[in-house]
Amino acid sequence: MADKKEKKQVSIELPEELAQGFYSNLAVVNHSPTEFVVDFISMMPGMPKAKVKSRVVLTPQHTKRLLKALVDNLKKYESQFGEIKDAGKQQQVPLNFGGPKAEA
Repeated sequence: MADKKEKKQVSIELPEELAQGFYSNLAVVNHSPTEFVVDFISMMPGMPKAKVKSRVVLTPQHTKRLLKALVDNLKKYESQFGEIKDAGKQQQVPLNFGGPKAEA
């Protein structure tokens, strides 16, 4: 007889200061062999400076699960509201994180 595994419920708390979220219109993704780093940025038109509003660090396994969840939710969204139009060729945004310039 196989033992039935009990499903454990996880209680997730959303602190009030995070409940409204942050607006982001740019995400920058970097990775190493052990983690993915996603910086969510808010860029305003005509402004030469933008701020990282949130940084999320993920394991490669969790990044893959997040990607699957995003793909699934995009499909559901498009089936309800219609296809999201691709903006075409994305404009390359020159990024400067304020550190020293790399030199060879």
